[in-house]
Amino acid sequence: TFAELIEKLSGVDGDFRLRFMTSHPKDVSDALIAAMANSKNAARHFHLPLQSGSDAILHAMNRHYDRAHYLSIVDKLRAAMPDIALTTDIIVGFPGETDADFKATLDLLRSVRFDMIYSFIYSPRAGTPAARMENQIPEDVKSARMQKLLAVQDEISLEINQSLVGKPLRVLVDGKSKNDADTYAGRSEAGKLVHFKSETDLSGQFATVRITRAEPFCLHGELQEK
Repeated sequence: TFAELIEKLSGVDGDFRLRFMTSHPKDVSDALIAAMANSKNAARHFHLPLQSGSDAILHAMNRHYDRAHYLSIVDKLRAAMPDIALTTDIIVGFPGETDADFKATLDLLRSVRFDMIYSFIYSPRAGTPAARMENQIPEDVKSARMQKLLAVQDEISLEINQSLVGKPLRVLVDGKSKNDADTYAGRSEAGKLVHFKSETDLSGQFATVRITRAEPFCLHGELQEK
């Protein structure tokens, strides 16, 4: 099973992070959560696609879970790993989405408090059942809802990131910034993008960075040690 794979990979010698992406809440088993919680290598970050906070829209999307089931998974993840960072996918403007459906999505964002979301405006794709559905949402309505969604999530992401200011984070360095040769970028265990200055090339290495400033989408800090 995938949970057993996580356990076996966690037994490999070396200093490394184990990260994976989930495509559907149906794949999140109690065994997987336990394997993550018991692993010294599994990053404390879980991507759990939601798509919509409305049961009616989830049913129309043929997602085979409802709001309550999704929230139960969130509760299990946080019970096993209180420090876990959660990210998700949201689709705005699916056919038939009412103001109440959209509000349900915003309410769930405020309740769960995701670290970050990947958001998309629904667009019809030829040959799909959704493209043939009635009650297609006007473009101006979809755009307005997207802006509202982003505003709510930006506020949440900023609040979460600001709580990290002053704290040291272990960052796996990706490489130099494209815009500044002295600035490096890497990812924290929670998957957060961290920028910092360094006189030496730390690409591919772990570095400890004390966070000095936060934005909704990234963090800035000072290099403490390699």
